[in-house]
Amino acid sequence: MVKQFFFVALAGIFLASCSVSKSARTQRNLMSGTWSLDNISYENNSGNFKSVIFNDAEDICFEGSDWFFRDNNSTGRYTIAQSTLCNGGDRFFRWSVVEPSQNYSSQLQFKFIDENRKDISGGYGYRLNIVSLTEQAMTLKSNVSVDGQPVTIVYEFTKK
Repeated sequence: MVKQFFFVALAGIFLASCSVSKSARTQRNLMSGTWSLDNISYENNSGNFKSVIFNDAEDICFEGSDWFFRDNNSTGRYTIAQSTLCNGGDRFFRWSVVEPSQNYSSQLQFKFIDENRKDISGGYGYRLNIVSLTEQAMTLKSNVSVDGQPVTIVYEFTKK
């Protein structure tokens, strides 16, 4: 009897430690579905920028891209349209919402996977600060350094 109680208590502690907070669960539910990345802009520095986003394609290629987040298995994809500047197609990823801390707000984190859900990024991934998230719109930001100066990349999405 004591062994069974101990096992049940241990299982309960384990499951509770793996659970996601209500805030993160709410954000995951809001993110679930298809989004259009409508605009990429830059803050905290002046000048014109041309950048390669997520070590994948130029920023212009991402504008108008479709993003799909599936919350029940934490997978997703984004699709870039084929053009003379852009290598089009689907890019698959595994994603999660990281709880806020003293240093940052909630964050979307993701890493690239293949069609079979196998890691192809060597464990390397990306984190974007969730600035705002509603049922219709999402704004994410990432801080980068250009010639030693901070620049913030702003990603503005609308829900499809």
